[in-house]
Amino acid sequence: MHPNKIFRGTPADRNAHFARDRAFGVLSMNVVDGPLLAHVPFLLSPGAKIAHLHLFRSNPIARATTEPQPCVIAVSGPDSYISPDWYGVPYQVPTWNYIAVHLRGTLRLMEPDELHPMLDRQSAHFEEQLTPKTPWTTSKMTDGVMDRMMRAIVPCEMAITEIDGTWKLSQNKPDAVRHAAAGHVVSDGIGSERATVGTIMHDVSDAKDG
Repeated sequence: MHPNKIFRGTPADRNAHFARDRAFGVLSMNVVDGPLLAHVPFLLSPGAKIAHLHLFRSNPIARATTEPQPCVIAVSGPDSYISPDWYGVPYQVPTWNYIAVHLRGTLRLMEPDELHPMLDRQSAHFEEQLTPKTPWTTSKMTDGVMDRMMRAIVPCEMAITEIDGTWKLSQNKPDAVRHAAAGHVVSDGIGSERATVGTIMHDVSDAKDG
């Protein structure tokens, strides 16, 4: 997380909503040989206390989780390079605006019989957002095929103890300067989802106050 507190004033519920909506992040765990990383979709509970996910059984993180382990899921959002020229005032330097939320907690392996229901919930969460479309369900798989595929993965539960976010959107600049840069982000920027970055930069008070 960015050390400047002006970029970290977003309420916990807004950070949780962002992570729940994204539902994809980088799971990180430290082991003796160094950090392990896995890119995972996840489901965040309504109270943002639990995240459910699955890993390939051969994944190093799954192998390392013989007992509950501390971990972090980093959820990245929209981002854009900011050129000093866009501010319209002198003595500025290049920077990068972005949104990121970290979920910190403890990961454990779930019981095998919890896998199928978790996969059903996870697929339903994403399929219901694809409209107009009849949602895909695991019932479309024959039992033998589904069972064979499930043997390759393990269900995991992360008990979340802390949610923190950085919403770095030029809040440290005067309104006119920030708005000028936001316009260039949309039209000339480098990054991902630049239109979203520009929109939130224009209305940064909402990003901070939820």
